Amino acid sequence: MYPVFEPFSGFIIYSFGITLTICFFSFIWMIKKLSERFGYNSYFFIKDIVWYFLSIFIFSRLFYIISQFNNLMYIKDAYGFFIMSDYNFSLVGAVIGFLIVFIINLKLKKEKFIKYVDGLSISFIFILSIGFIGALLGGQVYGIETNLGIEITYKHPFSPISNGIEIFPLAIIYSISFFIIFSTLYILSMFIHIKGLIGYMGLISVSCIFLIFDFFSGKHDILKNFLGLTFTQFFSIILIGFCVKQLYLIFKENDENSFKKFILNAFKK
Repeated sequence: MYPVFEPFSGFIIYSFGITLTICFFSFIWMIKKLSERFGYNSYFFIKDIVWYFLSIFIFSRLFYIISQFNNLMYIKDAYGFFIMSDYNFSLVGAVIGFLIVFIINLKLKKEKFIKYVDGLSISFIFILSIGFIGALLGGQVYGIETNLGIEITYKHPFSPISNGIEIFPLAIIYSISFFIIFSTLYILSMFIHIKGLIGYMGLISVSCIFLIFDFFSGKHDILKNFLGLTFTQFFSIILIGFCVKQLYLIFKENDENSFKKFILNAFKK
């Protein structure tokens, strides 16, 4: 995985590894920053930060290996699971790993998901815009060959993409799209005061981006080979359905007879 940094002989730092670390702590920072705005206690997350880290790592790696099950290099020994130089992880696995710890905490504390969904959604989209820059540099996310006039090429000899091939700039598209969504939601959250509305709208937006643009992904997984959809796209469809249902419930709970009235009331304190 490149580019890499070697501050001194024998000590190599991978760019994507640095980006993942930045994303993890940026997520915690954003969760804390938004806690006052959305009325939750950030300590609910911070106190279990080690469990979140372990669960995210294990499930993101596990789901990637499942998606690449036909590649025996990922299952030949336990060492290859925990210690790897390719830094390939599954975003879906990371989300599931986070949700497992989060839902367990919700059950133990008898809290409701809607209390945290706005802060979680914005924080998640925020780190996506950062993470895909690292994925671009390291070659973890790349597009297929296209001829749209916006292609990029990888010229590093250790890149997973052949030298000189023009490919769709998938990681760049993702990063820019998610930054725009994050900025929009962050601004709207200053004015919209119905719990869950911002969060579920954000998750639907992200899912739609993944559902559309993952068709341009140069990577294949075991699900795509059978269904024509990647793990990410399949999960996105499920998430869209879940969020649409939750938005409908929010609409009904606010006892509004018109969508226009509902939107106007959303901006009232």
